[in-house]
Amino acid sequence: MPPKRRSPAAAALVAGSPRKTRSMAAAGKRRAEAAPEKVVPVKKKKKEQEAVVAEPKGRKRGKKEAEAVALAAAEDGGVDALAAGKRVIVEACTQCKQFKIRAQKVKGDLESSVPGVSVIINPQKPRRGCLEIREEGGEVFISLLNMPRPFTPMKKLDMDEVIKDIAKKIS
Repeated sequence: MPPKRRSPAAAALVAGSPRKTRSMAAAGKRRAEAAPEKVVPVKKKKKEQEAVVAEPKGRKRGKKEAEAVALAAAEDGGVDALAAGKRVIVEACTQCKQFKIRAQKVKGDLESSVPGVSVIINPQKPRRGCLEIREEGGEVFISLLNMPRPFTPMKKLDMDEVIKDIAKKIS
């Protein structure tokens, strides 16, 4: 025998049960925090349309847009940044954390040893199996490309020696 149908009032009581899981509570917080406001475009004339201001939907889109804005600001102020000091770009593959460890080491050591140097890690999408350290728009200090696993050429490098050589070339 099939179960009895519930009245709409009884169904509303069941739907609003007092029981909450952690995921339900977190979802409620997210909705309350990130309620993006969207502006509906107002059409005056075909030639004069106002731009639509819409917040990014997801976390990744917002992060990518923020990075794009930061890159654009860096490029706009590129002349000022070059006048203030030199920029070194470290391109490190993202498939293995060994690349990230070495890139962070290069960044920390170069910025501490050479005054006025800014080190940028992966301003663009890096190539696969690549560790390259270069001056912005100039000299390539070290370039290891298309390395297959287990990345022996990179692991054989003495990073302290490489960083000292780069510091000498920059200053």
